[in-house]
Amino acid sequence: MKKFEVGRKYSTRSMCDHNCIWSYTIIARTACTVTALDEDGNQLKFRINKKTSEYRNAETFYPLGRYSMAPMISAE
Repeated sequence: MKKFEVGRKYSTRSMCDHNCIWSYTIIARTACTVTALDEDGNQLKFRINKKTSEYRNAETFYPLGRYSMAPMISAE
């Protein structure tokens, strides 16, 4: 399984608007969480979703919550 790397920037695009991009830089991690900086410099902590991570074979978190068209940040 691919894992998040400290210091690396991960991004994803909106499913509704291709010009909307969310980017996060990982600054710390544990086995279950990642701490990241968003584009505004805010430090945020996210829980790695184990079920989605196993399905995608890469660690994954949902930065804006979990709903039908929620963006996913994946370690791919």
